Amino acid sequence: MVSILLVAGIAVAVFVGFNIGGSSTGVAFGPAVGSRLVRKTTAAALFVGFAFLGAWTVGRNVIATMSSSIVPAVQFTPAASVAVLFFTGLSLLISNLYGVPASTSMTAVGAIAGLGLASGTLNQALMFVIVSAWIVAPLLSFAVGIVIGRYVYPYLDRYVAFTKFDLHFVQLDRSRTIPRPYLNRNASPQDVVGSLSVILIACYMAFSAGASNAANAVAPLVGAGGSLTVDQGVLLAVAAFGLGSFTIARRTLETVGDDITELPILASLVVSIVGGTVITILSYLGIPASLAVSTTSTIIGLGWGRASRAATLAELATPASEPTAADVDIATGALAASRGEDVPTSPTIGDIARHEEPAERPDEVPDVPEVGEKGPVDLDRKSLFDPAAAKRIVTMWVLTPSLAVAASYPVFLFLL
Repeated sequence: MVSILLVAGIAVAVFVGFNIGGSSTGVAFGPAVGSRLVRKTTAAALFVGFAFLGAWTVGRNVIATMSSSIVPAVQFTPAASVAVLFFTGLSLLISNLYGVPASTSMTAVGAIAGLGLASGTLNQALMFVIVSAWIVAPLLSFAVGIVIGRYVYPYLDRYVAFTKFDLHFVQLDRSRTIPRPYLNRNASPQDVVGSLSVILIACYMAFSAGASNAANAVAPLVGAGGSLTVDQGVLLAVAAFGLGSFTIARRTLETVGDDITELPILASLVVSIVGGTVITILSYLGIPASLAVSTTSTIIGLGWGRASRAATLAELATPASEPTAADVDIATGALAASRGEDVPTSPTIGDIARHEEPAERPDEVPDVPEVGEKGPVDLDRKSLFDPAAAKRIVTMWVLTPSLAVAASYPVFLFLL
């Protein structure tokens, strides 16, 4: 019976890792693949390589926390391990059904907390630290997004451009016996710098995904009476990531997900850097946290910051007499014009997914208006931030781990 449960646990772990690899590869390398900087197979290989690096170095701290620190490792019987992994996989299903980036990390910890409550072995001090980090991390990401969106992003958007090549960025000269790679002849020095930035940041995102998500797939098995060592768990998780990266990620790389299709490539890079850095730091500290939550919080803050730039802080603090345009579709963060001519920006992921050509940047880009000044074309704030959507997403963030605790507690009472 034990061997059957162990096999079942490994199967569920592979399923969880398979889905994580499929979705995370699209998020990390969607801009790079859509801009024809790398091919899908190359993107999958790079994701697996950097996810392995993140899991093997920083991610083992999170595995140690989830496998033996929240509850003693002895509590992870084969049956309990399968149950925890089941609830983690269930969070992926909920996320897909409702189109909300629910956190597998938070759900997995919630299921483990249910095990600790049922067995009376929950490390309450550590759980307080983890829950505190879950509150602070998205708030920090949100705040950084606001500052960048309000004070920095317009200048980046003015001077930084990303090119969508008709042919791939790296070409192969097959005229000789040994093919030789060379850069796209249409690439300018600015294109080279911008393209390398997109690729490097995608690799950094993959590193963060590996650091934070490896534990979600294998931590219960590492704690299950020594069924797997940490090294074996990392290898199993990354192998499952790779399976998803080379298969279902090909589709996610094409569609890149409806939630971020209108996010300009520049904004997606800002989001990746901020969200990835927050999660990498938490993973180094051994705190399981959600990359999806941090990145989405950054998108919310970035959109709100960009939408509020035309108003001074005093004006923002003064209640409006009538509704303003501060409604925001946080899942997009796209720049749009409510009147007048279009504002040229970097191509969006939606342009890439729909094979549409982005607006051409003029020879002379207008100066960036000062904070509190309205430019020649106002931003349509509704295309930047939507409080109703933000409320829906935050509700799901709170609801999924809470449901994991509530649902797992009676299950573990029965198993124990």
